[in-house]
Amino acid sequence: MLSGHSALIPCSLSLQEVAVKLESQKARHPQLLYESKLYKILQGGVGIPHIRWYGQEKDYNVLVMDLLGPSLEDLFNFCSRRFTMKTVLMLADQMISRIEYVHTKNFIHRDIKPDNFLMGIGRHCNKCLESPVGKRKRSMTVSTSQDPSFSGLNQLFLIDFGLAKKYRDNRTRQHIPYREDKNLTGTARYASINAHLGIEQSRRDDMESLGYVLMYFNRTSLPWQGLKAATKKQKYEKISEKKMSTPVEVLCKGFPAEFAMYLNYCRGLRFEEAPDYMYLRQLFRILFRTLNHQYDYTFDWTMLKQKAAQQAASSSGQGQQAQTPQASKLTNPRVT
Repeated sequence: MLSGHSALIPCSLSLQEVAVKLESQKARHPQLLYESKLYKILQGGVGIPHIRWYGQEKDYNVLVMDLLGPSLEDLFNFCSRRFTMKTVLMLADQMISRIEYVHTKNFIHRDIKPDNFLMGIGRHCNKCLESPVGKRKRSMTVSTSQDPSFSGLNQLFLIDFGLAKKYRDNRTRQHIPYREDKNLTGTARYASINAHLGIEQSRRDDMESLGYVLMYFNRTSLPWQGLKAATKKQKYEKISEKKMSTPVEVLCKGFPAEFAMYLNYCRGLRFEEAPDYMYLRQLFRILFRTLNHQYDYTFDWTMLKQKAAQQAASSSGQGQQAQTPQASKLTNPRVT
């Protein structure tokens, strides 16, 4: 394994599947100890992976956590890079809640992207899912019903806190000061405009990044993808220029107005201002009801698997059932 890289490896421990994240002790910028401490602070939150152990083994720092399912990036590819509006809106509801929880613990994530949201695998599902449309909350711990809303497969987890930062003091609630001339932290494709401009990140930046993720799912790509440049710095500059020169209304053209409303709201937040998470969730929940969707947790990949299973059954067992992607063995690079 190359120095400075992390690996997320499924393994079996006491007959239980877990994920093991490795980091070379020779890494130039070690993050795993910091990340393990942050996971400890976040433990117990809905959609936060359960940490089993952190320590050193030979030449590696080791973090052991519950094994989760594929990332949203994996599932997006599995669905031929097309998500229906129903799936995007169901994901948006959970994604806003995951980010809100991290913010309540006085941290910002600073690397919101599809690769860092993983679906559960049915067994590891802490607490119950939020009921976004007024339904009674349902326990998601055991899945014995064919109703997909009873399966931990439908709970979304937020991972990879190596770049997270404390933005507020626990005791005094004092916010970190506004600063400029900061290096870009995170993934350029989804970074906020202020992050590109070198402004210290705060809660508003996580929320803006999520807006770009949602439009990535809607559009299948963003206008600033695929730009060529001689150096990484020049590429980041090109991405920044394209992002700033693309009006929100152009970015969201052809999609419900709620997505432009979301992004305009996030871009309008002040540095220390707390986002109105409920307002943002309600934007998408009302749209969901307006479109007459049922909040049954049947995502696009669920439908694909069911269709493949039916085709396999109808072909007398000769067809092969589609398989959703497994948990990534390597943590994803910070793509642009």
